[in-house]
Amino acid sequence: MIETRALVEYLDELLGTSRIPDYPGAVNGLQLSSDGPVRKIAAAVDFSSRSVAAAIAENANFLLVHHGMFWAGAKPITGAHFKRLRLLIQNDVAVYSSHLPLDCHSTFGNNVLLSRTLGLEPDGEFAHFKGNAIGVRGRADIATSEIVERARSFAHANGGDVVVSGLKQGAMTKSWAICTGAGASTETLEEAVALGVDTLIVGEGPHWTAVEADELGMAIIYAGHYATETLGVRALASHLAEHFSLEWIPVNAPTGL
Repeated sequence: MIETRALVEYLDELLGTSRIPDYPGAVNGLQLSSDGPVRKIAAAVDFSSRSVAAAIAENANFLLVHHGMFWAGAKPITGAHFKRLRLLIQNDVAVYSSHLPLDCHSTFGNNVLLSRTLGLEPDGEFAHFKGNAIGVRGRADIATSEIVERARSFAHANGGDVVVSGLKQGAMTKSWAICTGAGASTETLEEAVALGVDTLIVGEGPHWTAVEADELGMAIIYAGHYATETLGVRALASHLAEHFSLEWIPVNAPTGL
């Protein structure tokens, strides 16, 4: 077993936690400490009552998440928020969250892992945020419908589904880009257009982006916010388990989005 502090120091260095700017609610790094050594890791996309309960049920005392305890902003410690916190403290469970540092990681990142899951090899950067590339892009010569089917198979295996906008019959993907999670935005669409991207793969996006896809002559594949962000925490937990001779479990709590 390894002490929580030592595991956190390793994660912070591996992910570049202090070097990657993020949204205020991300609060990347250790969000809740614990006293004892880490004996088992639970990996979840979201911090929630379901993920907390699953970690405790599996005797895991280190909960690794992508969307952390403060994702919805500051709120009073009452109701469900209080119950989750009490369970964590009573069972001495630490919580570590990594949002954009995990998204953009070259080995364990959601974006690079999703590209390879879909059979696409990245060769460039995409979706820049405050000087850092969060997503990836690359070239291909493949029927866009084939990428859609690969994405659909992946999404179904992770409790989600796929929606596609702007797809033309017989379309071929020559230039693609990926930004997992809430990846369809004004900024990513503008960047995709500037780069000549014909196929954009994201988790989700606002309604207007689906309308705009048709106008831009671009196919947008919405493969699910939850599904597209299952990859990073699981790959990272698997690495930690092997590196430190620990056990780990994936927590499956799909939102359908």
